[in-house]
Amino acid sequence: MIRKLFFGSIWLALVAYAIASSFFRTQQGVLDLIINLSIGNWEGINPIIIAIFYIMGIFPLVYGALILFDRQQNISPYAFFAVSFGVGAFALLPYFALRQPDTTWDGQKNWLLKILDSRLMAIISSTTIVGLLTWGLIQGDWTDFATQWQTNQFVHVMSLDFCLLCVLFPAILRDDLQRRGAASDKWFWLVALVPLFGGLAYWCVRPQLPETTVTAQSINS
Repeated sequence: MIRKLFFGSIWLALVAYAIASSFFRTQQGVLDLIINLSIGNWEGINPIIIAIFYIMGIFPLVYGALILFDRQQNISPYAFFAVSFGVGAFALLPYFALRQPDTTWDGQKNWLLKILDSRLMAIISSTTIVGLLTWGLIQGDWTDFATQWQTNQFVHVMSLDFCLLCVLFPAILRDDLQRRGAASDKWFWLVALVPLFGGLAYWCVRPQLPETTVTAQSINS
């Protein structure tokens, strides 16, 4: 119940803030900005905004690589995973609030799970995220980004969404560690205390799940 209240409250606060902040920031040009970012017409767009936009398109894969292996749920994670490509944490937070602890794995992977459990997929996606972030940090105009963060609603909410996804990863990490037989407080905190990069590193090196029934181990305390 505490978990449900915690994530539910964060989601409600995020939605309320996004709505309230829209009255103080411009909506003009938002659709054109999204279209130009989507089709690669980047002329005149700050590289920081480009980097965040495309990272937000990869982030759902990082989270999907954990939540889609949930099996003991009353709700399916697939819908939340699909919607997260468009709205990020706005879609994932309700799932975090509704899901139950799930530390078991009963074996068969569909084609999507095979892709997300692939170390090659993890390395390609993580390298792309790090590359985009590095490029944005080096090439971006931080004064312009600060101005747009304060005045442009799309940039403002997207940036907050990005920050949330960087720090929410530990919410589902312990269950994934346990279902893979790697439950350890040491590994949990090594990943949890390094936002973004810790989660990416874990995805790249975690043990792959066999396509056989596995009995979950108890979480080490």
